[in-house]
Amino acid sequence: MATSTIPPASRLVRRRKAAVRRARELASIGHALLSTGHPYMAHIVPMRRCNLACTYCNEFDDVSQPVPVDEMLRRIDHLARLGTSVITISGGEPLLHPELDQIIARIRHHGRIAGMITNGYLLMPDRIERLNRAGLDHMQISIDNVQPDEVSKKSLKVLDKKLQMLAAHAEFHVNINSVVGGGTSHPQDALTIAERALALGFTSTIGIIHDGSGQLKPLGEEERDIFYKVRALGKKNYSRFNHFQEAIANGQPNDWRCRAGGRYLYICENGLVHYCSQQRGFPGVPLAEYSSEDVAREFLTEKSCAPNCTISCVHQVSYIDHWRAPQTSRTSPGMGASGSETLVKIQM
Repeated sequence: MATSTIPPASRLVRRRKAAVRRARELASIGHALLSTGHPYMAHIVPMRRCNLACTYCNEFDDVSQPVPVDEMLRRIDHLARLGTSVITISGGEPLLHPELDQIIARIRHHGRIAGMITNGYLLMPDRIERLNRAGLDHMQISIDNVQPDEVSKKSLKVLDKKLQMLAAHAEFHVNINSVVGGGTSHPQDALTIAERALALGFTSTIGIIHDGSGQLKPLGEEERDIFYKVRALGKKNYSRFNHFQEAIANGQPNDWRCRAGGRYLYICENGLVHYCSQQRGFPGVPLAEYSSEDVAREFLTEKSCAPNCTISCVHQVSYIDHWRAPQTSRTSPGMGASGSETLVKIQM
């Protein structure tokens, strides 16, 4: 698998954009350290439909229509009013949305950092150039295996040509996330994927597949060994700054203050704010009605699902405030009207 050659002029553009992007990111972290009154990151879904059907994923369907672009722009505007620093577009598969470029451009119009999580299947050189022009800052692609199987088609064999296109054309940061756990057939694939990502000039992270509610599934001995090898390769992996994933790899709970609903928001295709992709339904408030008071309340609300959570993006955002503001109320599992488990608030 050949590595794409990048013209010198393109390298200069990338370096300049990377320097500006890092400065903006440092400024956003500084702002977060100074004030707890705004979300740091939001994941927003413009498209629940996906062109794939990975069996472990509970975040897609094959029928949903795209959220109308005018509604998406209103949601981006409201996130900006709340002071959100980073807005990441996820799905489903966001590249299926016909006006995705407008959504990205609106994020950048407000001076926010624009990210996207995609399976990469729909990337072509002209599509990558459009993302450059829209102002995308970050892209993450998760690759699950080297060869496609019945669990996932997000394989290195299928996606390597897409990665080469990104290496040649993308002016935004690209991270490749490999996975272990959850019964993956070939744990060693994660190391192959990470090494390929670094060879192409991307960063590499590794995630641990969780169960249907985002909870811990301990790794086996071989999986832990691969996990540590990939971690050693990824020098820039944010998770190296804390022990969150290390505890997960060893089947141990984490003691941390989850700031979901405050520092981190998950906005579904229906425009409702949820704690995360795995705790949809709470608080379940329409984004258009979500206020700074909601942010402050949820910042101080302990979530009972936190100790065994594997949602690293929520932990990384929450880690900014790990040292301050003990939480004074909590949510705990309870039985909803349908008899299914849900989260209910308890005053402490």
